[in-house]
Amino acid sequence: MNSPMHRSVDWNTIEQLLGVDSSKIGFYSEVKQKIRELETINLDLQTKTNELMTVFDSIQDGVLIFNADGRVQYRNHACPKLFLTEAVIGKSCQDLFHAQERRDPGNCPVEGALRGKNCQCAFSVHRGSRTWYFETTATPIEDLHGKPSRALLFLRDVTDRRMKELQLMQAEKMSSIGLLAAGVAHEINNPLTSVVGYAEALQRRFRENPGLSEDSRLDEFPAYLEVIVRESYRCKSIIERLLSFSRKSDGTEGPVDLGNLVKEVLELVAHQSRYREVEIRTNVTPDTPPVWGDAAGLRQVILNLTLNALQAIEGRGQVDISTRYEEPSAFLMVRDTGHGIPKEVLAQVWDPFFTTKSAGHGVGLGLSVTYNIVQRHGGQVQVESRMGKGSTFTVQLPLYKAA
Repeated sequence: MNSPMHRSVDWNTIEQLLGVDSSKIGFYSEVKQKIRELETINLDLQTKTNELMTVFDSIQDGVLIFNADGRVQYRNHACPKLFLTEAVIGKSCQDLFHAQERRDPGNCPVEGALRGKNCQCAFSVHRGSRTWYFETTATPIEDLHGKPSRALLFLRDVTDRRMKELQLMQAEKMSSIGLLAAGVAHEINNPLTSVVGYAEALQRRFRENPGLSEDSRLDEFPAYLEVIVRESYRCKSIIERLLSFSRKSDGTEGPVDLGNLVKEVLELVAHQSRYREVEIRTNVTPDTPPVWGDAAGLRQVILNLTLNALQAIEGRGQVDISTRYEEPSAFLMVRDTGHGIPKEVLAQVWDPFFTTKSAGHGVGLGLSVTYNIVQRHGGQVQVESRMGKGSTFTVQLPLYKAA
């Protein structure tokens, strides 16, 4: 908005023109007083305008004024940060709300405000591989006759809030799945206990009754029973690990052995590697000092990185999990021979709901959760990737120091 021009009045010149000295115009003093009053009003108006502009530009949300034609007449300083090209002065509301349709589709808040309605709506904008979420409020500005002539629009970036809402929804869903998994695990555990009990009872009968071993028809039974008992206990161990993962962490921190956590995770994902024809190799440095942290959280980190590596491989492949330490830190490396991550999106892998996987193969929360857990433990996580060669994730955690 342009500031009104303010010029000082040359009273001597006016007096000479009007001929006040000869009393040609008797009401000159009254005119002079009115002009001074107008100057004072003009200065007050300029002050109010400056105050209004300061308030206008101090608002962190985007503020736009559209004229009767639906074009941007004014915008505050926040608008270019939200919409660099769509909120330029002179641009139509079409560019912002209905770029694909020339006419108002019926839900344009600006067109609604110009018709005298107060409009609120939410919309999203896709930029590259990310989605931004906005909320907007449009209010009509009336002219002297009480008719809407312009529209005042507020734009608020609610992307962070929306991301947190989506994360909360996903967390609640995963919590429900965890409860269901725990219930199923308990239901499986009960009959499995019976299988083990009867198998061990048969083994005792073979030991206590040597005559059974002399029956050639039962020669292979002891070996069969041994397999049944061994595999049943292995199933029970997997179920116990599953139950351990399904329990909520109480946040208790203490010394944590990374090597043991790697073994626990491998017991859970071993079936996936066999199904996918992926070989998992481990190289855990012996006598690695423990790190300080929440065992449940760090177990989740290893599980997320391992599953991410398995899902990155199509067909045959290999996943290497290794640990090492170098004062004052311990390191966990998870490397895969998958397709790799494009360089242009490498920095976005930690963003919530960002994923390079196809639909149905992940929601893009695993790496985001991993990043937050590692940061909470005072550590760092980095990724290196080459297209067609695979990716390597490296987690660095501070070693535990006994008091």
